[in-house]
Amino acid sequence: MPWLGLPLALEILIAIALVAIGLLLIALVVKLLVLLLPAALVALVVWLLTHDRLLTALAFLAVALVSLLKRL
Repeated sequence: MPWLGLPLALEILIAIALVAIGLLLIALVVKLLVLLLPAALVALVVWLLTHDRLLTALAFLAVALVSLLKRL
């Protein structure tokens, strides 16, 4: 029995589209984490050395900006 009153073929296409969107979102999140990993590591080192939130944030933003500009 079709779900939501849609034909079976349409349900399968919708399911495939949703799975594809989910996989693209997962790939995007993983790529973003890999891109920001160096910035996070530098920020962690700055935090451990200084315990200053402002310097940690500035270090994170600076390294993240350099990483983004390097990718362009």
